Amino acid sequence: MEQYLRQLISIGFTDKKEIFTGFLIDYSDDWILLKNNPVDFIIDGFVILRNKNIEAIERDQELEFTEKVIRMKGLKTNADDIIPIRDLASIIHFITAKYGIFQIAKKSAKSAYLGKLIELNDEELTIDFLDTKGYFGGELSFNPEKIRVIEFDTDYINSFKLVVAENEN
Repeated sequence: MEQYLRQLISIGFTDKKEIFTGFLIDYSDDWILLKNNPVDFIIDGFVILRNKNIEAIERDQELEFTEKVIRMKGLKTNADDIIPIRDLASIIHFITAKYGIFQIAKKSAKSAYLGKLIELNDEELTIDFLDTKGYFGGELSFNPEKIRVIEFDTDYINSFKLVVAENEN
């Protein structure tokens, strides 16, 4: 992984159809932090992936070209992008303090859950679920071991933060 730091890579999993592409910012035994490149030459927030069932980490000529274009557009990766990724608790507490709202997904890419932290312990992560109209709609609980993807500071999430602020006024 060290050789890929601050480079654009794609990560595929043996048990997920979805492939994640982004600039490798940091990694630990359990987690991988990417500056997210969802499509084309776009950078959109961050994604943290559980370092589990990885099938391949790739960097080909197409990714090198995409990286070159993104860098020409002014992207810099720096120390400000690094967050603590030692364990789920350090990740969630940091994101909660700095960004407030985040999105989590389990193994299946069919659904993701947007919300803010209510409680996190060894048995359960509980969030206040944010519905598609920008209202917090009650508690949802997850087994922390089942969380595979955490996203934050994306355009989608930041757009909902604006709607939440409007709804609260």
